Amino acid sequence: MQTRELLTKVRKIEIRTRRLVEELTGGAWHSVYKGRGIEFSEVREYTPDDDVRDIDWNVTARMGVPYIKKYAEERELSVILAVDASASLFFGKPGSTKRDEAAGIAALLALSAIRNNDKVGLLVFTDKTELWLPPKSGRSHVLRLIRELLAFEPESSGTDIGHAMDSLAKNLKRKSVIFLISDFISDLPYEKQLKILNMRHDLAAVRISDKTELDMPDLSMLSLEDAETGEISWLDAASAKIRSLFGRNVQEERTSVTESFRRAKVDMVELFCGEDPVVPLMNFFRVREKKKG
Repeated sequence: MQTRELLTKVRKIEIRTRRLVEELTGGAWHSVYKGRGIEFSEVREYTPDDDVRDIDWNVTARMGVPYIKKYAEERELSVILAVDASASLFFGKPGSTKRDEAAGIAALLALSAIRNNDKVGLLVFTDKTELWLPPKSGRSHVLRLIRELLAFEPESSGTDIGHAMDSLAKNLKRKSVIFLISDFISDLPYEKQLKILNMRHDLAAVRISDKTELDMPDLSMLSLEDAETGEISWLDAASAKIRSLFGRNVQEERTSVTESFRRAKVDMVELFCGEDPVVPLMNFFRVREKKKG
């Protein structure tokens, strides 16, 4: 992609997501991530107005008079966007593939984060780590992040979500909010890694789907190619029985993924290509806010 074309696409995404960012940060984003935690600041001498539960008994024993721990709210949050770039994300109409949708959602979340004065980092993965940008703050950093997403050409076509989770666990030294963006079409298990990462961080999943994947069209013979392996299979799409079986298998696989995230206690939001993401994202944040309340 030429530099001029890339800059134009970045600018279009920024303009298109402006309203969405305003709606998300108008209450939903801040409501979920306000009061993100406190960090130790200093100790000072106890006064009658203080809560006795804040007394630091070790310092009190040394000093001979009561001292309390003083805390400061953590103002800056690290938001990590872990974006799947495997071959299955290239499915969809030109200009509206799952990869296009994933990039748009990542841009929306990144712009929402910097508007909330948070840092943003990016992990692009397939069956290996393709790109890692450590979290930083500022508009110029986020625009660079979006440019990288739009222009990125992965070296591999496979998917290993477990490897991506291991990579994040290794690279993140402080608690972060992680948005895992993928279609979650993978034969490799990763539930264990989800559980481990979610215990240390605040992990949320964004499933990108295309509705044409869910139902087989009523045609004659239909060829299906596995985007990651290149394997081709033929199906009699004119058969109502075959179409029903196909739809049932797809739904069972999707349900299995949903159950894995439920067991790992990781919240998931479902977004479809070509549809406005605001309503599902707002509902997602409201549910998370209630859980934290």
